[in-house]
Amino acid sequence: MRLPLDPLTQTTMTALTPPAGSPPDTFLVGLIGRGIQLSRTPAMHEAEGHALGLRYLYQLLDLDQMAPDLTFEDVLRAAEIVGFSGVNVTYPYKRKALECLDEVAEEALAIGAVNTIVLKDGKRRGYNTDYGGFAQSFREGLPEVPRENVLLLGAGGAGGAVAQALLDAGVAHLHLLDPDDEAAQLLATRLRERNSATVQVVTAPAETVRKVDGLVNASPVGMAKLPGSPLPEPWLEPRHWVADIVYFPLETPLLKAARRLGCQTLPGSGMALHQAAQAFQLFSGCTPDPARMQQTFDRFDAPATAS
Repeated sequence: MRLPLDPLTQTTMTALTPPAGSPPDTFLVGLIGRGIQLSRTPAMHEAEGHALGLRYLYQLLDLDQMAPDLTFEDVLRAAEIVGFSGVNVTYPYKRKALECLDEVAEEALAIGAVNTIVLKDGKRRGYNTDYGGFAQSFREGLPEVPRENVLLLGAGGAGGAVAQALLDAGVAHLHLLDPDDEAAQLLATRLRERNSATVQVVTAPAETVRKVDGLVNASPVGMAKLPGSPLPEPWLEPRHWVADIVYFPLETPLLKAARRLGCQTLPGSGMALHQAAQAFQLFSGCTPDPARMQQTFDRFDAPATAS
């Protein structure tokens, strides 16, 4: 069902409408989510578009900044009406997005979540670039860590993508922990159907942490919007490797505690970069330069210079 466009949304989005007859090298895209004002994705996309000679505008569609009764479907429909080429989707809508599409790529169906929607020819096509983004980041950042037993924190939309990437990277026993036990059980069932590795839902977190080689935070805990650590920090040991997909802030409390202990760590920047590069190609049809996008990402952390 397509919902009518909210008048406030229509007023806000009309200002973003591309002019009639825009050339094919003009792209208006965005990110739908909550609490996303610190996202670095717009800068990466826009800088890469400029480098490739495109007219490329990336907008934050933050429902925390909009009328309280607006829904994900309202905002997606508004983006469609005003001529967006596509949108990325982040917390908390990656699973919800599956309900709003005409076509879904196989990897997104398998994962059970969408983070990229291409709007073209009157169709909404959903993809999941989180899977490839994390897989590439893990290969580059933690290439030789032990992976017999791994704990995954978070069974939401991003958690499904990370879980499959970990299993494809050779994890033999994957342990899932999420405050929503039903979500964890559903993800475990989906993963067991497609993989031969052992996947189980954690019932004794402290005991599980003691036996795993490493852990990945794929929950939103640690974001600027949801500060804190998804695990008690005293549970960590120097032998653990620790990855976090949160990247704003870049050093989450979990990673900070792990680094103090001397653990090998992987920040969320790599996943953010690689998933953004894949989404850029889906939106524009142009091949981006990940190294150049990385430079844009890194400029956020460069020290300010006196003018």
